[in-house]
Amino acid sequence: MSARRLLQQATGLNISEADAERAVRERMARLGVADLGAYLDALSAGELEALIELVVVPESWLFRDAGAFRAATEHVQRALALNPARTLRILSLPCAGGEEPYSMAMALDMAGVAPASVRIDAIDLSHVAIGRATGGYYTRNAFRGADLAFRARYFRAEDDGYRLCNAIRARVGFRQGNLFALDTALTAGCYDLVFCRNLLIYFDDPAAHAAAQVLRRLLADDGLLFAGYAEVPALCRHGFVALRLPGAFALEKSAAQPALPLPALRRALAVRPFTAPAPVPGAPARPRPASPPAALDALAQARQLADAGDHSAAARLCHGWLAAHPASADAYFLLGLVSECAGQLRLAADYWRRCVYLQPDHYEALCHLSLLTRRDGDARGADAYQERAARVYGRGQAGRRTA
Repeated sequence: MSARRLLQQATGLNISEADAERAVRERMARLGVADLGAYLDALSAGELEALIELVVVPESWLFRDAGAFRAATEHVQRALALNPARTLRILSLPCAGGEEPYSMAMALDMAGVAPASVRIDAIDLSHVAIGRATGGYYTRNAFRGADLAFRARYFRAEDDGYRLCNAIRARVGFRQGNLFALDTALTAGCYDLVFCRNLLIYFDDPAAHAAAQVLRRLLADDGLLFAGYAEVPALCRHGFVALRLPGAFALEKSAAQPALPLPALRRALAVRPFTAPAPVPGAPARPRPASPPAALDALAQARQLADAGDHSAAARLCHGWLAAHPASADAYFLLGLVSECAGQLRLAADYWRRCVYLQPDHYEALCHLSLLTRRDGDARGADAYQERAARVYGRGQAGRRTA
């Protein structure tokens, strides 16, 4: 089995061949092993974790996308106003070096929410990240933005960085683990808030679907899921509904379970123990001109074929429809998804560009273009697509676009 395949099975991440090869070569050099086959054959659980550390690069900062923490704090306050005796549970996954869960803990403290009223759990795949999180030590790079008043209140200067106070550190429990290895039988529906931001963007569609189902099981029926802007379309396809909350990309569970079965994904890493109310209205979808019934049938069938893995048949249906209706943005979007699944990223980007040319406010296509453009190293172009997507989302036009 290739190193890339081993890493994908262990993490669920869509790791590139180049990144997998780089990590393996670095570990082989460190161990003094010259033969790739011998290294892979003798790969132990401990060595696999060392390999994973080289491809999992957690990067975050305190109060990143602060609107999410404001929305989460308001949700907690509403829930406690209805039932002051309850204890709410919050999950941060992946938690990187603790920046996200500690930001939530500080936001709750500033709002006057007692520690006993909220339990915060935090999980990350990286042992190094968890070690850094439990220490609560951060360099200047973790403090960004104009409002840094929280640093003077909760941190003390230490060496070239800052150490978080014990009172906030005590509000968060950390453990190393994998989303796909969580025992959802024990934690089903127990989290009132889940932060899972910028994880699904590293998954292929089957893994994203599996992750969404795990998140559905973890989240309470009236709970909120906070995601990254580019993850909202995939989550809406897999059992969630987007909400309009100022400054936050939030979702709730849809009433119906997603139709596709959970793939049987193998996971190599075990999960270790932890260390230590009014519904929000959904985002209204922008009205679109009605499509002819034949178009809806053809695109729905193409989507079903793509979901089932028959990408060539899905592409044929889309091309057939485009032959008669060359201005169908939805058909181009589906062709982009099919091409991405087949590993044809340049072709996928071309289809998505055609899609947004025909329908400039196509949120999902804009998100995908932002991700692909950033992957190609064009940060300015990626930011432009991201800003367009954010404007569409802010206007309440981020509903599902395809049949």
